Amino acid sequence: MRKRLLNPLLYSLACGTLAACNFAPTYQQPNLPIADRFDTADSGNPAATHLASEIDWQTFFADPQLKLLIETALARNRDLAASVARIEQAHAFYRIQNAARLPQVNVNGSATRTKAPLGSIDPEFDNSDISLQFNQYNVQAAVTSFELDFWGRVRNTSEAARRRYLASVDGQRAFRLSLIGNVASNYYAIRSGDEGIELAQRTLESRRYALEVAKLRLDAGVTSMVDYEQARILVTQAQTQLAELQRTTAQQRHLLDVLIGGLAGEALPQASSIADAAQFGELDPGLPSALLIHRPDIQQAEQQLRAANADIGAARADFFPRIALTGSFGYVSPELGDLFVPGKQAWSVGALVGMPIFDAGQRRAQLSQAQARRDELVATYQSTVQNAFREVSDALVGRQRYKEQITAQEEAVEAQRQLAETAQLRYDNGISIYLEVVDARRNLFAAEQQLIQLRATALQNGVSLYVALGGGPDMPQSVPAGAALNTSQANGAAPPSN
Repeated sequence: MRKRLLNPLLYSLACGTLAACNFAPTYQQPNLPIADRFDTADSGNPAATHLASEIDWQTFFADPQLKLLIETALARNRDLAASVARIEQAHAFYRIQNAARLPQVNVNGSATRTKAPLGSIDPEFDNSDISLQFNQYNVQAAVTSFELDFWGRVRNTSEAARRRYLASVDGQRAFRLSLIGNVASNYYAIRSGDEGIELAQRTLESRRYALEVAKLRLDAGVTSMVDYEQARILVTQAQTQLAELQRTTAQQRHLLDVLIGGLAGEALPQASSIADAAQFGELDPGLPSALLIHRPDIQQAEQQLRAANADIGAARADFFPRIALTGSFGYVSPELGDLFVPGKQAWSVGALVGMPIFDAGQRRAQLSQAQARRDELVATYQSTVQNAFREVSDALVGRQRYKEQITAQEEAVEAQRQLAETAQLRYDNGISIYLEVVDARRNLFAAEQQLIQLRATALQNGVSLYVALGGGPDMPQSVPAGAALNTSQANGAAPPSN
């Protein structure tokens, strides 16, 4: 009696021990080839008091028009919708793989009425016309094939699918953050283009007036043809610059239409100038280790690496036998009325053990492939971390240097403006030739355009820093039905004219 009780107990303990087997390698975070802190020119900036992870994009951006554009993009961007669909695909695939860890039970029933010659059953009645008619009813519940996951193959396959699902979620988060950054950068590029166009238009009007004056002076014999042609060169320069700005700004609007999944219109409504320093606040970069938590692309790379670890476990488990159970229980009866009685029960239990003896190295090759894939993803993870560190460092350096460039450029514009006024006075008083005026005005116009570009680039660099730090807490936003971008007004802000 003791032996009969002991054998099932030992069998159960053995099964429990085997079921705990998992041949997947223990996950270890790869070495991170980055410094412990960011080496930047303004790392001690007292104005940077907030971490990017603490500020959502609705709070970070101050421009209401930009907020509406971002909300519209998050609701209507086609590529973002595709990334959401990929999440659903990955989730469904994980559910499929995870379902294999439980037995699949099928229930079926049948009813048949059969007529057969009695001679087909008993040869003695071969020449008889007697036939046999009978009914048969069947109800059955069956487990077709349930694999006992002793070696963790099914468990690791499910874990790999789960990790890839989580990677798709992080990938969608990374795309959302990138989309927010692209919309903001494109918006500031359009703003700078609009201000550059207004500057070029005012400059063109003033130079056309100067050309008319030069023509009158030429007709009166007061000036030479050289002065007139030089005045005309100034006009063509402004025309060329205006056409260039109109082309690039129109192309930026086309890109914005794609990003927001609709039409932004020919002109965006009145908004603050890009010279406004209150577009967004300063950010504290924190420590590089925080990027591992807040950067969704790093999280995505890590989840893919964990999935590769699980793939190795599943490939190793293929070297061991697969054990599957089958079973069924039901009732069979020729009469429907007494189908569910104990005497009509029918059941079967079976087990299947399978193990390939010779596969020409296929399983070993599959294991080598999984290990090589893991090694590839280790390098990808390290590269992703390195790129994240570089992006933050570049944006921090840019934040300080763009400030210095803008300050110097503002002084250069003021100096060029005074030089242009002085050159005009010298020419009006006959002290210098008109070429001096031409050079001064050309340099002033170029300096003003460069200042506009520097301010826009500094804003775009601030957006890049926010994205590089992983952004802040963010929930999916939706645009209410009927919400539309107000594009009927033209910009009214204008920089000084020369």
